[in-house]
Amino acid sequence: MNKTVIALAILSATAAHADEGMWMPQQLPQVAKELKAAGLKLDPATLTKLTEFPMGAIVSLGGCSASFVSPQGLVATNHHCVYGSVAHNSTPQRDLLANGFLAKSLDEELPAAPGSRIYVTKEVRNVTAQIINADVARLTGKQRNDAIEHNQKTMVAACEQDAGHRCTVSSYYGGLEFYLIKQLEIRDVRLVHAPPAGVGKFGGDTDNWMWPRHTGDYGFYRAYVSKDGKAADYRKDNVPYLPQHFLKLAREGVKEGDYVMALGYPGRTNRHRLPSEVAFTFGWSYPAYVKMSGENLAIIAAETRDNKDTALKYAAQVASTNNYYKNRQGMLDSYAGSDILARKTAEHAALKAWVNADPARKQEYAAGIARVEQLMAQRDAETKRDFFLGYAHPRLLNTARTLYRLANESAKPDAERKAGFQQRDLPRIQASVAALVRNYDEKVDKALVLHALAKYAAQPQAGRNAAYDAVLGIHDGMSEAELRAALDTLYAGSKLGDATERAAWLTRKPAEFQASTDSFIKAAVAMYGPDLQDEAKDEELGGNIQQAYATYMKAKIAYMHSKGQAVYPDANGTLRVTFGRIAGRDHGADGTTWTAFTTVNGVLAKATGKGEFNAPAAQLAAIKARDFGNYVDPKLKTVPVDFLGTLDITGGNSGSAALNAKGEWIGLAFDGTLDSIISDWDYNKANTRDIQVDLRYILWNMKHVDHADNLLKEMNAE
Repeated sequence: MNKTVIALAILSATAAHADEGMWMPQQLPQVAKELKAAGLKLDPATLTKLTEFPMGAIVSLGGCSASFVSPQGLVATNHHCVYGSVAHNSTPQRDLLANGFLAKSLDEELPAAPGSRIYVTKEVRNVTAQIINADVARLTGKQRNDAIEHNQKTMVAACEQDAGHRCTVSSYYGGLEFYLIKQLEIRDVRLVHAPPAGVGKFGGDTDNWMWPRHTGDYGFYRAYVSKDGKAADYRKDNVPYLPQHFLKLAREGVKEGDYVMALGYPGRTNRHRLPSEVAFTFGWSYPAYVKMSGENLAIIAAETRDNKDTALKYAAQVASTNNYYKNRQGMLDSYAGSDILARKTAEHAALKAWVNADPARKQEYAAGIARVEQLMAQRDAETKRDFFLGYAHPRLLNTARTLYRLANESAKPDAERKAGFQQRDLPRIQASVAALVRNYDEKVDKALVLHALAKYAAQPQAGRNAAYDAVLGIHDGMSEAELRAALDTLYAGSKLGDATERAAWLTRKPAEFQASTDSFIKAAVAMYGPDLQDEAKDEELGGNIQQAYATYMKAKIAYMHSKGQAVYPDANGTLRVTFGRIAGRDHGADGTTWTAFTTVNGVLAKATGKGEFNAPAAQLAAIKARDFGNYVDPKLKTVPVDFLGTLDITGGNSGSAALNAKGEWIGLAFDGTLDSIISDWDYNKANTRDIQVDLRYILWNMKHVDHADNLLKEMNAE
C-alpha cells in the first residue's frame, strides 16, 4: 500500500490503545507489537493477506459476518443472521423458527431468503487518486457528487469484467479516502442448520444486550456454484463451493485471560463525528427512533396476534426492530449524565485551536471545518423535517417508485444509469420484489402507515412533501378517519399485492407505467419528477459535505498524528480485525461482578418452558443427565455457553469468527453488553465487552441435542 493518510496516521501506533479500534487488515503490521504482546502466535503480516489463511475464510453476508468452516462451502454465522431465511421457509404447518432445521444431506438443504448472498473478499486497493482526481477536486456540490459517482461506476464496471464478482468503492474517513473492494459474489445460498428458537434466541429480547447470557446464537448456510465452479443463480444441480481456506476448530477450549480476535464486517461507528452531530443524535434522533419503534412494535403485535402466518411474515422485521430499539435506548441511557458531549466539544475546540495556531494549517483546514459544521446543521434540520415521511409511505408505493425508476434508468446506457439501478443491481431489486411474498401483509402495512401518516399530516404544510400530499389528498386539519379513507382508496386501487403482477412490472417500459390506472403505479409516476428534484438537492448537499468533511478529517488525522496517536477509520461495513482478551468485568451494569463465562447450568435455571425461555426438552434432558461428552470445561466442570471479550465490535460484526492466538475457531461474536454499546460513539476501555457463543456449546448442541452428525463430520469436529 502507498504511504497514504492512513499509513501516515498510524506511524506512531505504539502510542495508541490497539485494543480500541476496528483495524483494516493492511494496518496490522503497524500494531504488530501490540498484537504480539496481547498473545497472537501468528505472524501479524499473515492477517494482511486476504486470500490466505485465516482471512481467506472470512466472508460477508451483506449485513452480517460469517466464515467458511469446511472444505465443502459450509458457512457458520449467527442464528439471528439466518433468521430471515428460517422465517422465509417457515409455515404454520412447518414452523422452523420454533422447531429448528437440520439438513441431513445436501438434497435437504433449503434455498435461503431471496437476495441472500455470500461475499468473499479478494482484493482491497486504495483508489483515492482515481476517485478524487484533479478535475473532481475543483468541483463542488452536485457536480462534485456526480463526478465522484461517475468515477466510482467506471471503476466498478472495469472490476466486474471479472465475471461473478461484486465490486464496490467504499469511502473512509468521511470521504477523505476511497478503496476499491473486489468480492466473489455467491448467489446460490442455502440454509443448512439452525437450532430451535429456544436455543438460537434463548432469552429473546429480555436478555438481548444483557449479561449473563445463555443464547446459542449460531446457524449454518452453504455456498453453491455452478458445476464449472462459477457464481450462479440457484439451480438444483449446482454444487457446493470449494473455498481455498476454511477455519479449523480449536481442539482446546479457551479460558479467561486468553487472546481472542474477531474477523468480520462491522457496519457503522461514529467516533470521528462532530460535537453537533453527537448533540443532534442523542438529543433528537435516537429518542425519536426509540419512540417510533416502540409504537410500531406494538402495532405489529396487535395486528398479528391472531394470525400465525402473518406473525411469521413479520418475525424478522420484529426481531430486527427490537434489536435496534433496545440498542438505541441503551445508548441513550449510557449517554444520560455522561460527559461525552463535553469531552467531544473540548476535543473539537482543541483541534480548532491547533489549526488556528499555525498560518499554514489555518489556510489549509479552517474554512473546511467551519463549512462542515454549517452543512451538518442543514442536514440535521432536513432529517428532522422528513422523519415521519420516511415511515408514512406504503411499502407497495415504495416498490412502485423503485420499479418506475428502474424502467426509466433501463432506457439509458448502463454506464449512465443511476447507481443502484444498473444491470448489476437488477438481481437485488428482483429479490426485494420477490421477498414481499413472505414479509408483507396489507393489513399490517396499512396500520403502520396510518400511524405514521397521522403524525406526518399534523406537521405544518411547509414541513410536508407537496408531491406526497397531492397523491393522498393531504391537507391541514385532516382527521384520522379522513386519512384512513385516503389510504383505503390508495390500497384498494392497486394490484401490486399480487406477486405475479409485481414481477411483471420489472420489465415494463416507462410508457406502460404512465398509462397505468393502478393507484400505486400512478402515485409513483406522479412523484417521480419531484423525487428527482429532491434527489438533486440531496446530492448538492452531499457533494459539499464530502468536500468539507474530508478537510475536517484530514485536519483531525494530522492533529492526532502530531500527538503520536493512531487513527483507525470508523467502521463502514468493510473487513476489519479487532483483538483483545477473554475477560469478565468488575462491577457490571447491575453492580455485580461479571464472570467471563456462562454455562448450561444457567440455561437450566432460566428455562420456564414458555416464551423467550422455552429451551427444547431434549436439551434440558441432556443437561440434567450431564450428557456432555467431550465438551466439559475442566475448570467450570460443565459446558460453557457464552463468554465475554474486550473486543471492539458493532452491528455487522454479528457472526464474526472469534479466533484464538493460533487462528483457530473458538466461537462466534453476536452481541455487546448494554452499557458498552455507546462505544459506537465513545469507546470506553473499562466497560467495553462483547459476547461470543462458545464453540464448545455449538458443538455440544449439534452432537448431543440436534444430532447433526453429518455436519460435525464435515467440520472434522469428531
